Amino acid sequence: MYNRALLTLFFTIFLDMVGVGILIPVVPVLFANPLSSHYLLAPGTPKETGYVLLGIMLALYSFGQFFAAPIMGQLSDRFGRKKLLLVSIMGTAIGQMLFGVGILLKSVILLFVVRLFTGISSGNIIVSQAAIADITTPENRAKNFGLIGAAFGLGFIVGPFLGGKLSDPTLVSWFSASTPFWFASALSLLNLIFVFTTFKETNHFLKRGEPLRAGKAITNIVRAFNAKHLRPIFVTNFLFQMGFSFYVTFASVFLYYRFGFTESSIGNYFAYVGLWIVFAQAVVTRVMSRKFKEVQIIQNSLIAVGLTILAIFLSPQVSWLYFIVPFFAMATGLSQANMTGLLSRSAGPSMQGEVLGVNGSVLALATTLPPLIAGPIAAKFEPSAPLLVASIIIICSGLYFIDHIQRERNRLSL
Repeated sequence: MYNRALLTLFFTIFLDMVGVGILIPVVPVLFANPLSSHYLLAPGTPKETGYVLLGIMLALYSFGQFFAAPIMGQLSDRFGRKKLLLVSIMGTAIGQMLFGVGILLKSVILLFVVRLFTGISSGNIIVSQAAIADITTPENRAKNFGLIGAAFGLGFIVGPFLGGKLSDPTLVSWFSASTPFWFASALSLLNLIFVFTTFKETNHFLKRGEPLRAGKAITNIVRAFNAKHLRPIFVTNFLFQMGFSFYVTFASVFLYYRFGFTESSIGNYFAYVGLWIVFAQAVVTRVMSRKFKEVQIIQNSLIAVGLTILAIFLSPQVSWLYFIVPFFAMATGLSQANMTGLLSRSAGPSMQGEVLGVNGSVLALATTLPPLIAGPIAAKFEPSAPLLVASIIIICSGLYFIDHIQRERNRLSL
């Protein structure tokens, strides 16, 4: 059961991230590249307006996640992981289909509404993490979270590549910007069938009698930063994810603005990034977890992520990007897997869904704010500016964590 559950969760996250990755080459050009045939805004619209709209579009998904993540965590503790996975995947399938319709109709309002809906219905990652925590011993959690991270990275190899190709009418005449989203919807339906037929429930601590707290998202943030033993992890994770969101929001725009990338070449680039993330999560994380504790890894990997994003920002030519990516991807993979593993190890076995739900709220808030800020920053300065902001914030997250560890060592030595 253990291996079968891991395989199912791996495949579930893989298909989910293919659907997410498909957006990467396409969505930015809808609002931020007037030269693209897929541009949705009216001719003559200031490019700064497009940058702001792109930020709002990306923020709506995270805004929905912010309120939904703790509810998903509670519901998976109450009714089981499988049921919540099925609900979440179905919501993703509907959202991807409607997003394709919105592009076809050139309805910005519909696209905004659909992104909010998809964010609210999403929850695959949170529930999958809780399921892994259910069946994994504390000492093995980092490497198994790394396995899910490998599925995440593998999805980011296939997803952006497919997004770039399926939106390219020079390959097939009827391909358009909406085609990748209909394909992603079909993948979600396949995912739904796979989970329904193969996944066995992993939660044996069902808490059916507890009331559902629908407004828990707000109180979660307060709890996260008031929980003494978990607060440093939440703060570090918040800063890291906030900085990383600045990078992700405008990375595609940066690529075509600085180097003239197309949708197809953006897809190829992110597929290359995903390849290295897979290597980091499937190989490097598992090797490092046998030699070092999560705390030791995080102290170094966070700083490395910030420095590699700075190097990407300063890159004078494309070849530099492809040289930097392996270091960026490995540092990112190590940071993500070990942050989740450290948080899970710090929570009790009956609290996995709830704590990971709280963490989901923290991360959703961290990914909601940057797109709203990055759009005006890009409009005021240039599309590469959010990458510089990303680098600074992530380095600060690493310095904060190092300072916390040093304080703990000094306290214990007294």
